[in-house]
Amino acid sequence: MSTLTTELWDHLGALEEEEGLHVLTKLFEIYETLQIQNPEDPSVADFFKRLDTAMRLTRECNLNRR
Repeated sequence: MSTLTTELWDHLGALEEEEGLHVLTKLFEIYETLQIQNPEDPSVADFFKRLDTAMRLTRECNLNRR
């Protein structure tokens, strides 16, 4: 793992819940803008596919806890 990745994990872990939501929202906005600017960019499409997968897995995990 790179130093930057390790530092980002540390920063992410230190965020308050509301700040984490803000980071996720800002990241979504950034990629949404990139998608508008270049709708054929495969890395942008990959981001949204992976985000969808992460949200689906989180929902499934939450359902299994109930």
